[in-house]
Amino acid sequence: MKSLRTFAQIYKRIDQHATRYSAVVVVLLFGLFLEAYMHDFNLVYITLFFVFSLAFSAGPIGILNLGHLKASYVRSGRLFAHQEGHLSMQINNDSATTSWSVMLRHEDTSIPLGPIKGDASTIVQLPVLPEKRGSFTHTGCYLESKYPLSTVRLVMKIDDSYQGMVYPQPKGISLHDFLQQEENHYGEEKEFDGLRTYDGSQKLSHIHWASVAKGEMSVKVFSKETRTPKLVFNFYTAATNDESRLSQLCLWVLECEKQNLPFMIQMPSRVLNSAKESTDVILETLARY
Repeated sequence: MKSLRTFAQIYKRIDQHATRYSAVVVVLLFGLFLEAYMHDFNLVYITLFFVFSLAFSAGPIGILNLGHLKASYVRSGRLFAHQEGHLSMQINNDSATTSWSVMLRHEDTSIPLGPIKGDASTIVQLPVLPEKRGSFTHTGCYLESKYPLSTVRLVMKIDDSYQGMVYPQPKGISLHDFLQQEENHYGEEKEFDGLRTYDGSQKLSHIHWASVAKGEMSVKVFSKETRTPKLVFNFYTAATNDESRLSQLCLWVLECEKQNLPFMIQMPSRVLNSAKESTDVILETLARY
C-alpha cells in the first residue's frame, strides 16, 4: 500500500505526452489484433501480448525513473547584464535505483544529465543571458525523459525558482588606462614597463621616437607608484550617461577587487567605500541604481 501511495504521489507530479513512437505502437497493436482475429495464429497472439506488455509497462517504469528526482538551485557566481552566465542546479535522486536518460530543459536550452545513481546527486550548470541589470528571477525549468522506450515523453516541472541580482555590464576603459590619464593625481612614473601602440590618448612626452623612426608609432609605458591610499571614482565623470557610467564603475570595481586596491565611489546620493562595504554590496548598489 505504501508503494502504491508513493507511486500515486509521483504520478500526479508528472505530465505525459505522446511521441511519434506512440503512434507506431498503436498501429502495431491494431495490425496484430486484426491478424490474430482473421487467422487465429498462436504466434501472433504471443507477439500481440508481448508488444502490449512492453507498451503498458513502459509508463510506470518511466514515471518511477523520473519521479524520484528533486531539483533545486544552489548558490551561483555573479551575473552581469548582456553577458552569458551560469546558474547551478542540483539534481538529487532519492531512490535506490539509477535514473537514466533525463534531460534538464528551459525554453530552448536542453542539458543531458547522464545516469544519476541512487541516493546520489549531480550539479548542472545552466547557461543564462540576462538582458538587463537589477533583480533577476529564473523559473520554468523542467525535467524530461523518454525512458525506457520513447513511447511517451514524461515531463516534471521544477517548482524551485532562482532569485538573484544582475550587475551592470562591466564595460569601458581599463583601470590601467584610467590611472594613466589621472597620473598627476594618483601617482608618478616609477619604472619603465615596455612599449604599447599609440592610440592618441597618451602624452607626447611618452612617445618612443626610436620606434617612430622605424615606422612604428609606439609610446613608453611606466608602472605607477600610487601616492593616494584610495582610488576615488566619480559617478558623473565616469562616462556620458547613466548606463555607461554604471558599466564603467562596475569594470573598475572588479579590477580593484582583483588587484586588492581600496577605492571609493562618489554616487549622487552616497559614497561607496570598499573599506566598509563588500564588493557584492557595492555592485548591488550599482545594479539597483
